[in-house]
Amino acid sequence: MKSEQEREQLIQEINILLNQAYDSTLDEIYALLQTIEEEEEKEDLKVYDKAKKEASIENSLSWEEAKKELKTGIKKEVA
Repeated sequence: MKSEQEREQLIQEINILLNQAYDSTLDEIYALLQTIEEEEEKEDLKVYDKAKKEASIENSLSWEEAKKELKTGIKKEVA
């Protein structure tokens, strides 16, 4: 996990490279980022489905707890 300062530095360096890239390269990068986003959404749904199934089996996880765990998982991936 990167610190906020490391994250900002990386974003700045990426922006420099993006501003120098050809349009076709930008299109490819955009498509790749969309694919990554779709895959992350699929993973989030898998986590949600697993939590939901566990809740129905064990009756120990409420809907609110499942949402909280899902959000916490998303924050961990982003941070």
